[in-house]
Amino acid sequence: MPKSKRDKKISLTKTDKKGLALKQKIVEDVRNCIEKYNSVYLFTFKNMRNEKMKEVREQWKPSKFFFGKNKVIAIGLGKSEEDEVEDGLHKLSKCLKGQCGLLFTNSTKQEVVDWFQDYAVEDFARSGFKSTQTIALKEGPLKQFSHAIEPYLRQLGMPTKLDRGVVTLIKDFEVCKEDSILTPEQAKILELLEHRLATFKLILKARWTKGEGFEKLDSEDNETSDVEMSDDNKD
Repeated sequence: MPKSKRDKKISLTKTDKKGLALKQKIVEDVRNCIEKYNSVYLFTFKNMRNEKMKEVREQWKPSKFFFGKNKVIAIGLGKSEEDEVEDGLHKLSKCLKGQCGLLFTNSTKQEVVDWFQDYAVEDFARSGFKSTQTIALKEGPLKQFSHAIEPYLRQLGMPTKLDRGVVTLIKDFEVCKEDSILTPEQAKILELLEHRLATFKLILKARWTKGEGFEKLDSEDNETSDVEMSDDNKD
């Protein structure tokens, strides 16, 4: 009787005992998911938001989203034809580059593709984000702000004063310029002004399905984005 690919030994070198157990668990979790689900999709992301990602996980239950170190996940999938868990999985493993994640699911390809194409959530941009537009304020009152915040606005670099208790710009002020990289101060000002420039989006890159094998999916150019990502793989 032929030996199952899944029974192959895991080789994890250059790691201490503490890290070894964690890496072995990640590899085992990946292999369990391959056995449990029909398909696995590889995706990248723009402007990751952990809180929004938690909501996505809830929407997709009982499917499983998986994040971790690419090199360790690649071992779980198999890095070559000789050590892959299922035929063709090593091709998906080779697509693990940069910041990305996996979705293990029994949903159809059409359901997955449609959802990923439609899903996008606007949020406040963070430091390091490339501004998508120029935002400028005219001299005059800023009635949306309480008088108590005026010193903080000046601290952020805004030319303000209190005029009869009203926060007022003493001259025109450019918050940010299109294509410029936001500073922490600019990002905070935009948040206070309630300007949402960032969009949290997940972008499909490839998939593997039992009985069908590997398929590269349409990609999307990666724009500069800010990043928030945790290493936990919990649902």
